[in-house]
Amino acid sequence: MGELLKTTLELQLLQLNCHFTWKLTEKVIELYELDELKDRLYNQLDFLTTKNKYMVHNLLSYIKHLKGDYPEAIVHLEKAEEMISESYSDNTNSKYLVTYANYAWVYYMMEDYEKSNIYLEKVKSIYKEHQLSLHDNIEFSEVYGEQGWFLLKISAKNYEKAKECFKKALETEPDDPEWNTGYATAVYRLEAIESRLYADTSHESLPLLKRAVELNPKDSVVKTLLGLKLQELKQIKEARKYIKEALEQTPHHPYVLRYAAKFYRQAEMIDEALDVLKTAVNCIHNSAFLHHQIGLCYRQKMKRLKKARRHHDVSNDEEINRLIKNAILHFEMVLKHKQSFVHAYADLANMYKEAKKYDKAEETFQKAFNIKSFTAVEKQQLHSSYAHFQEYDRKSKSDAIKHYKEGLKIPENTFSRQYCENALKRLANRMVKTDASDAYGFSLLGFIYKLNQNKLDAIECYEKALKFDPNNEEYLSELCDLKLNVG
Repeated sequence: MGELLKTTLELQLLQLNCHFTWKLTEKVIELYELDELKDRLYNQLDFLTTKNKYMVHNLLSYIKHLKGDYPEAIVHLEKAEEMISESYSDNTNSKYLVTYANYAWVYYMMEDYEKSNIYLEKVKSIYKEHQLSLHDNIEFSEVYGEQGWFLLKISAKNYEKAKECFKKALETEPDDPEWNTGYATAVYRLEAIESRLYADTSHESLPLLKRAVELNPKDSVVKTLLGLKLQELKQIKEARKYIKEALEQTPHHPYVLRYAAKFYRQAEMIDEALDVLKTAVNCIHNSAFLHHQIGLCYRQKMKRLKKARRHHDVSNDEEINRLIKNAILHFEMVLKHKQSFVHAYADLANMYKEAKKYDKAEETFQKAFNIKSFTAVEKQQLHSSYAHFQEYDRKSKSDAIKHYKEGLKIPENTFSRQYCENALKRLANRMVKTDASDAYGFSLLGFIYKLNQNKLDAIECYEKALKFDPNNEEYLSELCDLKLNVG
């Protein structure tokens, strides 16, 4: 094939709607995460019961391409094609769209341009059947739905986009069980993130989860999500009903077990949660989520014992140390399998701290700061946790202030930001109360006021700071900047 025809082929491939054009490259899927994602997908092939399991093969094909294994990429596409053929007997051509588009891209990467063009033509023919072309700004619900599941499986950064994809899929197929489940799951996960970060959380997912369960009563996983949402809303009796139903329906399904365990842990039924989690981890040894939940259970039991010791003067150091050791073991397993799990770094560091292993805690925090893929909010959480560690365990006020400031600089108004702000205010007020001429204390208050857009109070604080440290260029620069922008 000549260069001109090759370029023409590539331009047409770029019009296809598939994994290769969904703008997720190595920059988004970090290379060190590919193996963890691949393992998760193989686990899903073992345990998922949905007819849409072919989508897992399509994503595995894309991952194999990222790792340069094109023959294996083709093998997964063949399996996807076979599953579609077996599961959908009528009017299924549009189900093949993403698979054929992926074929076209993989063969193009293999420089087999003839086969690439064959699959490109297959995609075009499906569009023609529906009197459409690749140029039309119209897409099939199957494509939007598969893109939604793809985004959900990649990372939390893509949940909002996944939600929009499922919403578009539902515009043409409002009663499709898979798209309803996908939409409800995306909204539920977004709300779960909100509840960890912000004071106000929406509950849009409740009716969506109920509808998903109604449309697909055999889906035990979505039943557990509904149970967790009802628990969050304090509708405990109904929540227990759905958790019980899901466990009776699929008692050995690891995804059902992990959400049921979360339900038990949140209900303070720690031993029940651990029993369920141990069953689940026997099915999936390499699940970061399961090991994290087990670690949280041991941490919760440790806190209970420490509280009992304080209140009842009970000596149980040996048991406390055993629980700390177990928590550390499982938090370490989390990071072995998923290096981008921000909560696990802070949880592990805090457990090292409980074990008086402060150097190991420091090392864990530093590893976390070297992860480039964390979002701004995740970095904010990390700065908040590390600042607390520096202030209370390392007794380093200067390092604590440095990281409280870094957390406060990130504008997302989360619990972590509020914690950083309150801590800085406490330290600054203590400084100026102890010494009314403490310039640094006034500069910290000025810093807080400035970031919160309270410019007049910020000016007043920086003026006081300059009064007691008149040659400080940083304070002078901040004051000039504020006065130029006040209004």
